[in-house]
Formats: sequence, structure tokens, C-alpha cells
Amino acid sequence: MSRVCQALILIALSLGSKLVAQQPPATAKVEVSPNYVLGPNDVISIKVFDEPELDTTLRIPEEGAVNFPLIGEITLHGKNVQQAAKLIRDRLAERYLVNPQVNVMVMEATKHLVTVLGQVQRPGTYRFPDRDALNLIQVIGIAGGYTRLADSSHVTVKRLIKQKETVFKLNAKKMASEQSSKAFEIMPGDIVIIGERIF
Repeated sequence: MSRVCQALILIALSLGSKLVAQQPPATAKVEVSPNYVLGPNDVISIKVFDEPELDTTLRIPEEGAVNFPLIGEITLHGKNVQQAAKLIRDRLAERYLVNPQVNVMVMEATKHLVTVLGQVQRPGTYRFPDRDALNLIQVIGIAGGYTRLADSSHVTVKRLIKQKETVFKLNAKKMASEQSSKAFEIMPGDIVIIGERIF
């Protein structure tokens, strides 16, 4: 084969790889920080530079382990975006690729929401601040505070723990008035219900 033919083939391959790289993802990327912690039901896209056959989009299951080409089962639940990318990169570098460049993107952050219902000014579902800790009083504030009918001493928090609903009965009035009272930490996926006063 002549050098010209070889050069043309190389150019065609180069253009082809660029076209593949420029194709838009099927779903829009969610803007999160590299410290965003992955959890069950999050949808992520994993891309390995110059290895399009390894590009994968998947949903993280409850148990947290996913199957990735070449390296098999890998646990991503509880790891942040940077840690997940490093784990995949290290596994690929062990036996398969030289200095692989791995990018992990969050396409859908399903579970990282908190819902506030009942006697608050703006009931609804709010995106959980990335990497921030939130307590019960702060969440009530995010939802606009209490209505005039609210009974802040009767607050319910519902939380799924290992697929089972756990219910916490809380006194937000006491938490807000007593500095010695420990604030109740709200977790992503929680449902907070503010009770109504009985006249």
C-alpha cells in the first residue's frame, strides 16, 4: 500500500473518531460538582477517551454494583464522581489499557431530592444541595417556612432504608428553640410533612 493511501486512511479514521466524539449524548447532562456522591437510581454516562466501544450509560441499582465492559462488576454507590472515574481508570489500567482517560457524567440525579409537604408556604420537591448537609429547620426554611396553621411540634419524616419505609416523629419547635436540642439531619429522598394545628 502506498504512503498516500496510508495517509488517506489515517485522515479518514481521524475524521471518523472526531465525528463520533462530537455526537451529542442521548440525554442532557446534569451539572454537578466532582464531589457529587453517586447513589441508587442515578443515571451516569461513562466515557473512555479514544475507546468509543467502552462508552456506557447506565442506572445505578439499589445494591450499587454495575457491570462495565472488560472489568465486570464494580461498586459506584457512595463514591463521588471523581472517585468513580479513578476506580474505573485504575481497573482498566491494571490489565487492559495504557493510561486510560475516563470521564463520568451524571445524566439524572434521581434520588437527590427532598420533598416538603403539609403546612409550609411552598410545598414541593427541592433538589438536595450538592454535598451540603441539611437539617430539618433548614429544609422548612427552603420551603418558605410555616403557614399560620402549622403545628411545628408535629413533624413527620419518611425515609426509605433498605427498601423499607421508616417514619420519624419530630418536634421542630423544640429543635428551633433549644440550642441543646440536636438538629435532625435530612437525607436525600426524604419526605417531610408538617402537621396542622387542631383548634
